[in-house]
Amino acid sequence: MSRIAVVVKGYPRLSETFIAQEILGLERRGIPILIVALRKPYDPFIHELHRQISAEVLYLPEYVKDDPARVARAKRWAEQQPTYADAKALFDADYAKEHNAGRQRRWAQGCVFAHELPEDVTWIHTHYLHTPCSVARYAAHLSGKGWSFSAHAKDIWTSAEWDLRTKLDDAAWGVTCTGVNVDHLRGLSANPDKVELVYHGLDFTGFPEPKAEPAERDGTGDPVRIVSVGRAVEKKGYDDLLKALTLLPSSLNWHFTHIGGGELSDELKVLADRYGLSDRITWRGAQPREEVIKSCSESDLFVLPSKLAKSGDRDGLPNVLMEAQSMGLCCLSTSVSAIPELIRNGETGVLVPPADAEALAGALADLIAQPQSRDRLGRAASAHVRSTFASAPGLDRLADKFRKVL
Repeated sequence: MSRIAVVVKGYPRLSETFIAQEILGLERRGIPILIVALRKPYDPFIHELHRQISAEVLYLPEYVKDDPARVARAKRWAEQQPTYADAKALFDADYAKEHNAGRQRRWAQGCVFAHELPEDVTWIHTHYLHTPCSVARYAAHLSGKGWSFSAHAKDIWTSAEWDLRTKLDDAAWGVTCTGVNVDHLRGLSANPDKVELVYHGLDFTGFPEPKAEPAERDGTGDPVRIVSVGRAVEKKGYDDLLKALTLLPSSLNWHFTHIGGGELSDELKVLADRYGLSDRITWRGAQPREEVIKSCSESDLFVLPSKLAKSGDRDGLPNVLMEAQSMGLCCLSTSVSAIPELIRNGETGVLVPPADAEALAGALADLIAQPQSRDRLGRAASAHVRSTFASAPGLDRLADKFRKVL
C-alpha cells in the first residue's frame, strides 16, 4: 500500500504534541505514513504518544557539512532527472529573493529527500510553511509528487509574503488550525478555496475529567498553585507574567510552576531573582506529557500570557490551553491571535490584553482570591472544549483528503 510522506522540522519534539497526535490519529485511520525530519531530536524526553507511532522516520542531513557525500550523491542524481530543470528553476527564483546559506541548505535537503524517497510514497505533506515547506516543495517537484501543507503560527507570521504566496499557489491544497490563519492565508492566495480550516483539537484520552470537589484555596492559607506550560520564548509573554506577579497584593499566598524549555529560560530565572520571586517559583524545564498532565491536575490556575513577538511571531491556538481546560483547570490568557476562538472571556476563562502586566496582575489577583470563579470557569471550559474541540473531526477530514491521493 502507498504512503504519505509527512515532513516536520524535527522529530520527536516535546513542544509539538499536536503533530504527534495527528500522525497517530491518521495511522489509526489507516493512512500509512513516512515521517521525514529536517533534524534529529534535541529534547531530553519523548511523549507516550511518540511510542505509539509506528511510522518509519527518514532523517535528512541538518547541514550539508553533516554528510557532504550524501548530499553530493543526491545532487548528482537530481541532475539526471527529467524534472531537474523545472525544479532547479523554482529554487533559483527563490534564491534570487533570499540569497543566503539557509536557502541553499533547503535545496540540498530537498535533493536528498527526493533521492531517498521510497517508491511507495505517493504524496508529500508538510507541517509549517517556512523551512520544512521549502524542502518539501523542492523534493515534490524533483520526484514528480503532489504536495500539501499544514500551516500553524510562526511559519505564517514570520515568513515573507512573497514566499507564502509562492508556496500557497504551488501547493495542491492546505489546511491551517485557526480562523485568523485562514483569513490571512486566503488573502494571499490566488485560489483562496484551497486553504481550509481544520482545528487540531484534542484527543482527550489520558486527560482526567474535572475534579468532583470544588476548588478551595483562596490565597489566605495554602498557596494557590499557578502553572504554565510553554517554551521560554518572547511570544509566550513570561516576562509580562513575572512583572504581574510582582504587582500582586502581598497578602495573597501563591506559588508558580513553569514547565518548558526555551532560549529565554536562563534570562527569565535572572529576572525572577531580580524581582525577588525565586522562592515562589519552580522552574521544571522540559517535561513529558504525562508530567504535564500530573502538574496541571494538581494546580488551581493555568496562565499563558501570549503576545506578539517583535519578529511578528505569535501563538496560534495553543494545545496546552485545550489540555488544561479539558481537565477543568481555569485558564487566564490574552486576547491575541486565535486564543479568543477557544476562550470566551468571562464564560470559559479570562482574557486580558497582551503585554499588559497590570491587567494580568488584576486578573490574577481576582482568580487567586476567588476559588468559586475558578471552579465555575474551569468546569464550563471543560464542557466547551470537550464538545467543540475534539480531534476526531479534523483527523477524519484529513484522512479523507489523503485517501484520495493514496
